[in-house]
Amino acid sequence: MNAINEIIVYLIQTVLGLYLLIMLMRFILQLSLADFYNPICQFLVRATNPIVIPARRLIPARGRLDFASLLLAVVIQLLGIVAMLLLNGVGLPPIGLLLAWSVIGVIGLLVKIYFFALLGMIILSWIAPGTSNPAAYLMFQITEPAMAPFRRMLPSMGGMDFSPILVFIIINIVQIALRNFAAGLGLHPALVMGI
Repeated sequence: MNAINEIIVYLIQTVLGLYLLIMLMRFILQLSLADFYNPICQFLVRATNPIVIPARRLIPARGRLDFASLLLAVVIQLLGIVAMLLLNGVGLPPIGLLLAWSVIGVIGLLVKIYFFALLGMIILSWIAPGTSNPAAYLMFQITEPAMAPFRRMLPSMGGMDFSPILVFIIINIVQIALRNFAAGLGLHPALVMGI
């Protein structure tokens, strides 16, 4: 691969990867009922509205599930995979396999977003407890629905919260299962962001 081709591949991966991340964050915001007055949320909504609003006319949201954003994330992932395969001179596999790879990539990235949001919340609870930063508040809103069921299951530990450990265990189990499933389908980890 020559330098120009490598630069083009890098730029396409970066642009599509960032937009995929923004699109999945939009999905997570609605799923977790985040405060849409948060400046970060407003940016994410403005950045995704041009394609989400037309898609919602065809695919309406059902309660907290924004199917339009999720489907658009799969399409963005699919476009990224196709672009990477074509730019590297590799033939395209059947569309069913491409769709499966895209869904695996989106699920993997969703899991990774939760992993890093949870990690960020843990670090912030140590170094800046009770901060009113918009990013910290958003991370709390994203992670709280995932941790709340585990907090209810665990007995009180004298102010110690062990629910993040259980969530990390589940995240790692899902990541292992996704990696093995992706390998079984022949998905190379370089084609998607989440694996």
